[in-house]
Amino acid sequence: MMELFLARYVYLFVFILLSIGLYGALAKGDLVKKVIGLTIFSTAIYLFFIQGSLQLDGTAPVIDERGSDPALYVDPLPHLLILTAIVVGVGVSGVALALLVRLYRTHGTLDEAVIAERLAGREPATRRAGLFGLGTSAPDAASTATVADGPGTTAPGGSTDSPGTTAPGGSTDGPGTTRPGDGPTDGPRPAGDDS
Repeated sequence: MMELFLARYVYLFVFILLSIGLYGALAKGDLVKKVIGLTIFSTAIYLFFIQGSLQLDGTAPVIDERGSDPALYVDPLPHLLILTAIVVGVGVSGVALALLVRLYRTHGTLDEAVIAERLAGREPATRRAGLFGLGTSAPDAASTATVADGPGTTAPGGSTDSPGTTAPGGSTDGPGTTRPGDGPTDGPRPAGDDS
């Protein structure tokens, strides 16, 4: 039994990598850690297929003086499939990282709970317990700021969205008000004034 286990030690390594990758993809709240977990998981699958295709005393699948017996050669198909999977995996990882950059620019965080709360239209909780209570993550400053959507409300930074009110820097958005560099007035002019 021990000899069999020692002969198949690579499968134990593959199982450990699968467990680490699955834990990272399912248990972690940070989206970058999820992408890393998925990459580790897919690497374990690559190793599993390559290990399964090995053959004792097998050579490259080039027919030579040894003959054409398939038992003498290593099957090249798993290697070709894994090579294709690696190329596709690099592409998927690139797209995932590009999406993470876009998410971070939009939400200011990569915590999936905070992003989900914002997409649902709710303010995120101040603290969130990790898996089995093993960790917490506090929201960043962007998650605690209030964003104004309605007219006449104040947005972060003090600017207002209502027409005819003054925004930071002295410019105004309403009719009949002046902006720096726009001339004397933007509002209605007296009749007969052609200037």
